[in-house]
Amino acid sequence: MKRILLLLIVATTVLSGCGPQIYQSNNFAVEKQKHKVVAILPFEVLIEAKRLPKGVTAQMLQEQQRDYGYGLQGDVYGYFLKQMSKDRYTVTFQDVSKTNAILNDAFISYEDLRTYSKDELCRILGVDAVVSGKTTMSKPMSDGAAIAVGLLVGAWGSTNSINTTVTVHEGEKGDLMWKYDYMASGSVGSSRQSLSNALMKNTSKKFPYKKS
Repeated sequence: MKRILLLLIVATTVLSGCGPQIYQSNNFAVEKQKHKVVAILPFEVLIEAKRLPKGVTAQMLQEQQRDYGYGLQGDVYGYFLKQMSKDRYTVTFQDVSKTNAILNDAFISYEDLRTYSKDELCRILGVDAVVSGKTTMSKPMSDGAAIAVGLLVGAWGSTNSINTTVTVHEGEKGDLMWKYDYMASGSVGSSRQSLSNALMKNTSKKFPYKKS
């Protein structure tokens, strides 16, 4: 364990991404002109592990996924907030603390989000569109100790792969307007922050609300 922790301290973060796959609805150029306020939902996160190490329960894994999902939501909003201050987008983004408070008041938990349609969520949140994301983290190795360290400090080994999809749905019918698929591999020391930084660096180049 000491050796693993030492590696985590000295390792340099590496996230290498594959070419993104982008979909955009044919009528999005027209539809987005109606959009003024967009909400960012907590990301759906799935951590795949062949087996759980001793002392790590399924509930702990679920809590980690939820925390990661809210963390990515905050990271993405923080990035958009900086860009909004530079007047780079045609829309404003609802503060995620307000988004989560409204969801909480509506008794919609993190686990419940996937059971609601995007148009329902738009109406509940009072926005014109929603940005959502799904991240799958794969750890195809049998080293339970490394997985345990990953759960505790947010670091994953060199065999880790991360697939993230970011989508935009409009609020009237909940139609998918834009979809961005991003895949990255992380070295020892890779973290949620490094993932979100790499994701937004790539996503922002093609984000549909960016001013031309």
